[in-house]
Amino acid sequence: MKQAIVVGAGIGGLSAAIVLASEGVHVTVIEAGPNAGGKAATVELDGLTLDTGPSVLTMPDVFDELFRLSGSSLAAEVTLTRPDPAFRYLFPDGVVLDVFHELRRTEESVARTLGSTAASEFAAFMDYSKVIWDTASPAFVYGPSPTIGQLVMQGPRAIAQLAKIDGLSKMWSAIRKRVKSQQLQWLFARYATYNGSDTRSAPATLNCIAHVELGLGGFGVKGGIHELIRALVRAGERLGVGYRFDEPVREVMFDGKRVTGVRTDAGTLGADLVVANTEAQHLYRELAPSLRGAPKDDAPSTSGYNAIVRTQKLATRAAHTVLFPDNYLDEFRDLFDNKRPPREPTVYLCDLGLCHEFDTWGDEAPMFLMANAPALAPNGESPRDEWRVLGEEVLERARVRGLLSPASRVLWSRTPADLAARFPGSRGSLYGAASNSSMAAFKRPANRIQPGLYLASGSAHPGGGMPLAALSGRAAAREALDDLGAP
Repeated sequence: MKQAIVVGAGIGGLSAAIVLASEGVHVTVIEAGPNAGGKAATVELDGLTLDTGPSVLTMPDVFDELFRLSGSSLAAEVTLTRPDPAFRYLFPDGVVLDVFHELRRTEESVARTLGSTAASEFAAFMDYSKVIWDTASPAFVYGPSPTIGQLVMQGPRAIAQLAKIDGLSKMWSAIRKRVKSQQLQWLFARYATYNGSDTRSAPATLNCIAHVELGLGGFGVKGGIHELIRALVRAGERLGVGYRFDEPVREVMFDGKRVTGVRTDAGTLGADLVVANTEAQHLYRELAPSLRGAPKDDAPSTSGYNAIVRTQKLATRAAHTVLFPDNYLDEFRDLFDNKRPPREPTVYLCDLGLCHEFDTWGDEAPMFLMANAPALAPNGESPRDEWRVLGEEVLERARVRGLLSPASRVLWSRTPADLAARFPGSRGSLYGAASNSSMAAFKRPANRIQPGLYLASGSAHPGGGMPLAALSGRAAAREALDDLGAP
């Protein structure tokens, strides 16, 4: 039986382990931390297990496929929730816009709030977004790592595809071309932040994210996102996957160019192949420094300031709330041009109990807060004063708008520096490299580094976020299985 080691128990690593084990490979997952999940982590606060990472599940079919490989299904493992409304957007002019799981209801909400013209713009933009997704996702999401060579070989067909996915336009200019309502412009521009990119320079192809969340649906998980992580671990166990926690991997070992296993603090472990569920920079710089072709580290995606606040339950609360600043584009200028925390940040709040349907503290609830922040500088400098000011600004804006009670208190917080320390090679970036050029998809590290060594994480193809990380793990495992079957 072939032996595989997966370094890291994030979603990409758990996915790769399931796919490999389903094909008869003996898999051992080795994780530096005490638990599985990676950036989908948890913290214990006042008797509750609370998520500190993603709060919305999109593309649930990706996870259903993984569970079916282990003889189960997504529905059998977890219960998805559909908060009503799905999101509430608060704009500086006082407009409050609710969006729902059903496009029809969202269009009706837009019509009530912003008028019939805006509703028509919304519907047309969603049609445009769906065309991009349907055209781009087979090659850029579900397929193997795309290359320029593949594009050139397609000839005129590639040009036609580029037109359909709007790959030569910029996200913000494409939004403004199709939508005149400023509120809708900001709503659609925000989807650039779903992979830590700049709406002004990211390719308009990213406008497909609107279809993924608004068209395909964004869900909660009953009990919390960590219930999905636990279910993925169980799926691996059913297939014979072994897990070792609190054991950092220090080195991928080679005999010449052939991968032979890994070295940890506990010793060495041999294997026929290794899947690195790590940041690409960590693999190249620390685990396998002899590798050539390290990806550039000059354009990381954004990081984030996070906090969990214990607050009174408010009558007007929603599962997810987005509080926009006076000028949304100023946030992107601060993050990408000036490389500093936004002076007036957009504030995202998730009412964890309401979103994921679990009991909290009577008349009090845990609220997860997030504001975008730049990744750390290449030298790792982290001005803690900036994070303190950003955290204070986030809390103050939420309180002033009535989203937190006056007596609310912070139970936990995390800065970009904390993220950088927890995930080596990330600089605190949440999604690997930012997608701020038309060539970004082609520059993202491939899943196959060389025969026997593979990369599965949000910093590799196809990108960051829970479903894409899972697809990265699947892609890495399939590349490995192809190599195992090669003569």
